[in-house]
Amino acid sequence: MIVLGRIVAPFGVQGWVKIHPFGDDPASWRKMSYWWLSRDDTAPDAQWKQYTLNACRVHGKGLVAALAEIPDRNAAEAIDGYYIAAPREALPATAEGEYYWGDLVGLAVDNEAGEALGTVSGLLSTGAHDVLQVQDGEGEDATERLIPFVAAYVLDVDLAARRIRVSWEKDW
Repeated sequence: MIVLGRIVAPFGVQGWVKIHPFGDDPASWRKMSYWWLSRDDTAPDAQWKQYTLNACRVHGKGLVAALAEIPDRNAAEAIDGYYIAAPREALPATAEGEYYWGDLVGLAVDNEAGEALGTVSGLLSTGAHDVLQVQDGEGEDATERLIPFVAAYVLDVDLAARRIRVSWEKDW
């Protein structure tokens, strides 16, 4: 499953929910007939429950949505905090140079000198741009690098080779 966002609050009394999206184009989610919800964003695919999307619209910096299985505010309160995901094949296709966050997590990151900087452990949305969280090592010796996901620093993303090449020094 590709995690798309998180339900952050009920919205109104008719079962609508407010959603904090993880990504740039949450309005494209309207193209999907179904969303999958789980309390745990790392749950195996079989533990995600399918919901039917009735309506979805942009609201401020996020979305509000109505799901067929959520008829009222009480039901919406029961799924507050749940994550929203979809199988990769259910998602709208990405344009050239666009990626789903879930496609980037786990990729190795190297700099221009060929030095290994670590592995993408997650992404952050800062408002201005997304930021790669790159984990190098484990335990007390681990280093986390925060690399802006912008063309000035991210030179190449190769999903097939599971690598990202960046303009970033190892000691930054």
